[in-house]
Amino acid sequence: MATSNKRAIGNIGEEAVCRFLEQKGAEILCRNYTIRGGEIDIIAQYGDMLLFVEVKTRQPHALQSGAAAVDLRKQQCVRRTAEQYLLKLAQPPAQTRFDVAEVEYAGHTVHRIRYIPGAFY
Repeated sequence: MATSNKRAIGNIGEEAVCRFLEQKGAEILCRNYTIRGGEIDIIAQYGDMLLFVEVKTRQPHALQSGAAAVDLRKQQCVRRTAEQYLLKLAQPPAQTRFDVAEVEYAGHTVHRIRYIPGAFY
């Protein structure tokens, strides 16, 4: 799969997760927050909690689940990026949480979102 196609599919998954979070009452603060060596797909405010969300979009019956793709190395990268984001805030949030969203996508349609709150620490 070409990189631009993977990015487009990733964007579809991220957009679906943003809508999902907004329906639950979260406010999307930032998408694709990037620093050297790291990226966070979605940063959202949910009550007094700041959510750092890693989105993994997969076709049905993929060999590896989205959550499994967020290995220790990826978790460390997301944590480091979140720390840099928090340093830029004038008022740090009361709580933070690292979540993973698995998006099942096929035939130009999002079939399912499996949202895993507190997927890692």
